[in-house]
Amino acid sequence: MIVTPLALHSPSAVRDALRGHGWDEGQAAASATGSHALAFHVTALDERAIEALVPMAGRLGLDLVTGPDWVVLSGSRARIGALARPWTVPEALSELALQLGLALPGEPVAAWRTARGPVPLDRPVLVGILNVTPDSFSDGGRHQELDAALAHADRLLEDGADVIDLGAQSSRPGAGQVGVEEELARLRPVLAALVARHPALVVSVDTVRAEVARVALEEGAAAVNDVSALRLEPAIAEVAAARGAGLILMHSRGGFEEMASYTHAAYGDVVGEVVAELRGALATAVAAGVAEEAIVLDPGLGFSKRVAQNALLLDRLAALEGLGRPVLVGPSRKRFLGVLAGIDEPAGRDGVTAVACALAYERGARLFRVHDVAATRAALALARGVLDARADLQL
Repeated sequence: MIVTPLALHSPSAVRDALRGHGWDEGQAAASATGSHALAFHVTALDERAIEALVPMAGRLGLDLVTGPDWVVLSGSRARIGALARPWTVPEALSELALQLGLALPGEPVAAWRTARGPVPLDRPVLVGILNVTPDSFSDGGRHQELDAALAHADRLLEDGADVIDLGAQSSRPGAGQVGVEEELARLRPVLAALVARHPALVVSVDTVRAEVARVALEEGAAAVNDVSALRLEPAIAEVAAARGAGLILMHSRGGFEEMASYTHAAYGDVVGEVVAELRGALATAVAAGVAEEAIVLDPGLGFSKRVAQNALLLDRLAALEGLGRPVLVGPSRKRFLGVLAGIDEPAGRDGVTAVACALAYERGARLFRVHDVAATRAALALARGVLDARADLQL
């Protein structure tokens, strides 16, 4: 007898074991997905719901830890899915069943829709950062001139960038917000040149202003990256919808000058609150006419979060899967990485940025906004190789 533990952080271990016994790909994948272990922390439950849940969890073979108004529920996806059916459970559990169904991870999203066409997500998507500002935290002033900006964009593309994220307003700690005309004056020449030079390129414009987004989309940008997730100017959603553009919604809190600080970093449950606030932003965008297929969510690493909160959010990114949209992470050169790794200079953090992106990929992220595309591409190639390995892979 041989007993081999299967790593349950990914269904692939179970899938490959079944394929090794002659199961076809579809059968093996379905069974592996159903056996994948999940856990949920549920709060604000009333006493009736808990009393009804205890025997039902036992019948379904779920593990349950309870408190006065909370439970931690865990088990296989198939068994939790059996609970997440409002029409089959006692009335006291109908709301829990509904919310569990909404929180269950959906099928992986195949592509992100933009005004330049779909961006496939069957592999990691690298979003190269191009800041045309004098005061960005790690590269301010380096790419303000048109020739320097285009040369940097070419390097990003040569290194493997799939998307260029063009920003003309710094969001670093303490950065003041420039006027709309100044932001457009910085943005437009570079955008026009990029579009002319690379007609098929997906360019996202990093802005919190609806007017800047409107002009940029009219002049060739394919997506908007809103680091306020529609909090500051909700009209960005209507602008994106009108142009069929992609829309990245990043979690943050507070006004523009506060987002990159700790002013609003008080959380009871940082993961749960980020998920809830992004769910609200997603609903706002869809209500304004943005197609769900056009929306990407970003947990906002480094924004309105302390070091430990960023680390915890990075570790538990899979919690965002229940929102049903692709996840982008932007840890590049962030202060929390420097604190954790003991690296003071932002430009020296590219190596740990690549590691953070590899960890994020393993936890479900599929888009990666970075300064150093080459280093991150190599780390993600390794991470993808490990996750995509098949039972018959010859090492």
